[in-house]
Amino acid sequence: MVHNLIYIMPFDRILFRESGGEFQYANYRKEADDLHSVVLYLHQEKYDVKAVVGHSKGGYVVVLYASLYHDVHMVLNLSGRFYMEKGVEERLGKGFIDRINKEGYIEVTDESGKVLYRVTKESLMERLNTDMRAASASISKECSFFTVHGSADVDIPLEDAYEFGKHIPTHELRVIEGADHCYTAHRKELSDAVVDIITYNKAEAGDSSLPKR
Repeated sequence: MVHNLIYIMPFDRILFRESGGEFQYANYRKEADDLHSVVLYLHQEKYDVKAVVGHSKGGYVVVLYASLYHDVHMVLNLSGRFYMEKGVEERLGKGFIDRINKEGYIEVTDESGKVLYRVTKESLMERLNTDMRAASASISKECSFFTVHGSADVDIPLEDAYEFGKHIPTHELRVIEGADHCYTAHRKELSDAVVDIITYNKAEAGDSSLPKR
């Protein structure tokens, strides 16, 4: 008998890797709704969805997902941001509020001046108005919530991970020592942590079932 077999369903956001569409800054609620559509599809296909996992921006999305929908009882937030007002100036530049009020948008470019994407005022306001404290408070106590964060993350500091723990009763934090935001030299430690969390909680629940396909 084969027990505790886990299938992974990769889900790329719009204009990421092989996904098409037009990139939108912020867009968290839409991406949470898209994720819900994927979960519903998997349920229809008789899969038992044990967890949703998101890294960085994907972390924001799974937090919102857990606050809006209560059909997945395990969430893994990998290096997600709690303080949504932080990190904006680093990406958009100084005076971004005045510039976007004047022009209606800001174009983000690379070092060569090539336009990577355009940030509209609407999408910027969504970013600034996304309240992770309120979202965290709306997560069901039946949801097992885990944050994995690198101790050397300079893009989203470790303090953000601790904040989730103040507002989510079931929160557990795993810190990967020395890891940066992308876990550049700590991919194995990250994958081991994710697999350990999911398999341990499946075993704790006494679940050894396979997908019913």
